[in-house]
Amino acid sequence: MKQILLITDGCSNVGLSPVIAAAQAHGEGITVNVIGVIDQGELGVLGSEEIREIAAAGGGMSRIVNSGQLSQTVQMMTHKTVTTTIQHAVGKELQSILGHTQLEQLPPHQRAEVVQVIDNMSESTSLRVALLIDASASMKPKLAAVREAIHDLLLSLRARTGKSELAVFHFPSSKNRDQEIEMDLNWSNELANLDKMFYKINMKGTTPTGPALLQTLQFVAEKPFIQKAEDGMMSDYVV
Repeated sequence: MKQILLITDGCSNVGLSPVIAAAQAHGEGITVNVIGVIDQGELGVLGSEEIREIAAAGGGMSRIVNSGQLSQTVQMMTHKTVTTTIQHAVGKELQSILGHTQLEQLPPHQRAEVVQVIDNMSESTSLRVALLIDASASMKPKLAAVREAIHDLLLSLRARTGKSELAVFHFPSSKNRDQEIEMDLNWSNELANLDKMFYKINMKGTTPTGPALLQTLQFVAEKPFIQKAEDGMMSDYVV
């Protein structure tokens, strides 16, 4: 099971619509969740609406939170997306077998068995989560909270019985003109080097959310992702 979780605090202003990119991800079976992060003030009508539309197109959820709520929200969204996806799959099985998808219509003992199956599958299903972090200038004060959220999410993933991995990207790229995103963590469930994550980011004012989502999708969908290394050479990450 694969998810993309976008963390941002504003409207996209460069390139492809992120709503289109999210819809493409959903079409490939990858859920897109979106968290809008605020400290003071509001995202504004346009920012809030864009966050809602991206998540809706990506078949996921959207939330607007302050920095202190970010870690808990990231974990909640990750878990709830897995559970919802499994519930949907179980519902299809119930429809084919019983002609309906309503757990409430089952006898109590059968309902309890189905719920137990959903819970077990939620914990044992293989899971990959790609975090896509908006690193535009206004996000700089929030990056400490983002690091904490990544740390806590990795701990929760490591506690699952199923294979669970996290990849982390930020955008826009400060190293490569050909890519909108930079990889901070390839698929892993290790906690090493998280404290150094985002430490040397060159924050920019542009927010190319759509192109960044599309490039993250290419990586999650196991298509070649190419990023320029610090020595100027091209490095391939192929999953």
